[in-house]
Amino acid sequence: MKKAFLFVATLIIPVAIAITACGSDKEGVSTNDINIGGGGEKPVIEFDEETHDFGKITQGEKVSFSFRFKNSGKGNLLISSAAASCGCTVPKPPKDPIAPGASDKIDVTFDSNGKSGKFDKQITVITNCDPNTKILKITGEIIVPVSNEPNATKEVTK
Repeated sequence: MKKAFLFVATLIIPVAIAITACGSDKEGVSTNDINIGGGGEKPVIEFDEETHDFGKITQGEKVSFSFRFKNSGKGNLLISSAAASCGCTVPKPPKDPIAPGASDKIDVTFDSNGKSGKFDKQITVITNCDPNTKILKITGEIIVPVSNEPNATKEVTK
């Protein structure tokens, strides 16, 4: 009886998992699905730098930076999401898994339109590493142009 139950369970459970996974509305792969049965080989994400200072920029500028990283672990690295603390900052992480030893980048664009003064924005990166969350930061100061002089700027701090 036990053998029959185990035999049926080994056939039904994988089919049920496959049907559930195929019916998902969410794009991409969940970090919970990675490394199942992988023998404990985890990826490790190591960034060249976790904070970037743009310095002084002029209001209305769009500035970009690439946070470069390496997978120094033994398993494939997957970034399931990268979300910014506001709509003015847009991160673009790689969609494909990063093999052990390989490098890649997360491109981040900041739009200073309508903003002034110092800024400090966070990008929360969710991976299949342990721990699974990494915080990146961009900082800088937005200078507002003086309206009556075409090329002049003034410093505005808050």
